[in-house]
Amino acid sequence: MTDALDGRRPQRVRNVIFDLGGVVLHWNPDEVLSAFQQDVELRRALRQDLFAHADWQQFDRGALSETQVIDRIEARLGRPRSEVAAIVDAVRESLVEKPDTVRLIRALHQRGIPLYCLSNMPASIYAHLRVRHGFWDLFSGIVISGEVQMVKPEPEVYAHLLQRFELQPQQSVFIDDLAVNIEAASRAGLHTILFRDAAQCERELERLLVI
Repeated sequence: MTDALDGRRPQRVRNVIFDLGGVVLHWNPDEVLSAFQQDVELRRALRQDLFAHADWQQFDRGALSETQVIDRIEARLGRPRSEVAAIVDAVRESLVEKPDTVRLIRALHQRGIPLYCLSNMPASIYAHLRVRHGFWDLFSGIVISGEVQMVKPEPEVYAHLLQRFELQPQQSVFIDDLAVNIEAASRAGLHTILFRDAAQCERELERLLVI
């Protein structure tokens, strides 16, 4: 099949870039908050007040430390500091491996496919996960928002990843569970896969991979 624009064969994917939360690691905010708020509607409101608020986004970006974000949430919501700290701890502890995705990553690594990671995550939570999980060495490069102070879906973070690891976007695919991040990656020239589960992801990858 030839490229309709210039008659050349389209370039195939050589590099695979994974998001973490919701893709490699389990992430369910409602599940995290269920221990702190049983009422469904109040829990939904709490989720918005916590994870959709600019304070948490600044925490993801690395503009606020964990202590600072706890201070802000305590002051803004009027909830006990001990509870806010416990919620942050619960977030950290909830990020367990998705076994099927980790198996896929290991299989790709065995085939010699270069793997990378691009994730929105506070630096303190990432530091904890570095100790807990053993799959980090499978990645040739990792970009964490809290360390580089850039977040998805901002175009700068995709450009940073590509430049830092000398990746050609047309030879790379980005996998994320959020459409807004996928759309931004596509605008950056990357192939994309919107993650639903590891089996679906693997099927879509196989249609793109060179190896």
